[in-house]
Amino acid sequence: MNIAVLLHSGAGGSGVVATELGLCLAQAGHNVHFVANSIPFRLSEPGQRNVYYHQVETMAYPLFDAPLTTLAEASKLAEVIEADDIDVIHAHYAIPHATAAILARDMSQHKKPAIVTTLHGTDVTLVGLDPAYLRTTQYAIAQSDVVTAVSDYLANYTHNEMGVKRDIQVIPNAVDHERFKPGGSASLRQRYAHPDEKLLIHVSNFRPVKRIEDVIRIFANVTRSMSARLLMIGDGPERGKAMSLANELNISGRVSFLGSFPRVEDVLAIADLFLLPSIKESFGLAALEAMSCGVPVIASRTGGVPEVVIDNKTGYLLPEKDTTAMSNAAIKLLTNPELHKQFSQAARERAVTVFSEHNVTPSYYRAYERALRNASSRGT
Repeated sequence: MNIAVLLHSGAGGSGVVATELGLCLAQAGHNVHFVANSIPFRLSEPGQRNVYYHQVETMAYPLFDAPLTTLAEASKLAEVIEADDIDVIHAHYAIPHATAAILARDMSQHKKPAIVTTLHGTDVTLVGLDPAYLRTTQYAIAQSDVVTAVSDYLANYTHNEMGVKRDIQVIPNAVDHERFKPGGSASLRQRYAHPDEKLLIHVSNFRPVKRIEDVIRIFANVTRSMSARLLMIGDGPERGKAMSLANELNISGRVSFLGSFPRVEDVLAIADLFLLPSIKESFGLAALEAMSCGVPVIASRTGGVPEVVIDNKTGYLLPEKDTTAMSNAAIKLLTNPELHKQFSQAARERAVTVFSEHNVTPSYYRAYERALRNASSRGT
């Protein structure tokens, strides 16, 4: 099968999911064509078998206030459809990607590919509900041959808040449990923490919804009970505030801001605890990758996170913004080795048995086949 993948190429969860899924499909023998404005964040190894990258280029023109990204993406995708005999377009995010896919399908002078749209979160809960984009988002969802969502929460939200009536198939995000696994390097851990120190970690794109300052506050509370270090992986608009708060709380020497990098599994595997105090999470991919490494999670009870993290088993789920409760839960786990071991094993087991790529990827392949049937019945 020839598959075109439209995605955000940065370090956010949707782009990571899209890239990892595409690579998994390529390993299974399908031709996967990534279409984006830059090389996807997790597409770190060039020359992979069955993997192709097509850059979307835009032009600056004084008449327009901003680049016409959707139109540029649609034009590039139409070229790819005709040149590479694309069967299925997988758009990760309703807008602009599904919108661009529909335009490209209609423009194509070749066959009309099927369109699968995966809803990831803010394309529905934030951007899609804005009056400026609501009708476009609704149209993109309606015109797709198959629509999927990464959690029951997000599917229900789309139906209830957006007024979407069509079927939405829930396919959770997946993790490569053979790559994200326990047993991190002792020498790598020694680089960041002494043997008697606990190592906490956070991974995100540092947007306001991630509550980065809450991560710092939780860690500051933990350091009052034990010797610990914190690794902050990622980058974004909240980084400066978090660094300032760490200075204000006199813990900056114990917090390392490592920036963004695609291969986070080695660092996750050396951690003792993962912090995710977000106020919005449609799934929580970073938490799943931590769990696969055997790292328990302290998170907000929000969105789709309870579908990933099992409270009092693979981690603790606490009310949003309640940094005191999250700190106490973290201390409870980090000061009880037997309890921590139980949570670690349960986290790993859940990641492997429920969210393994081997379990999830076939669901997407079946969604592609259904989209092809639906497209054929539409006469597209």
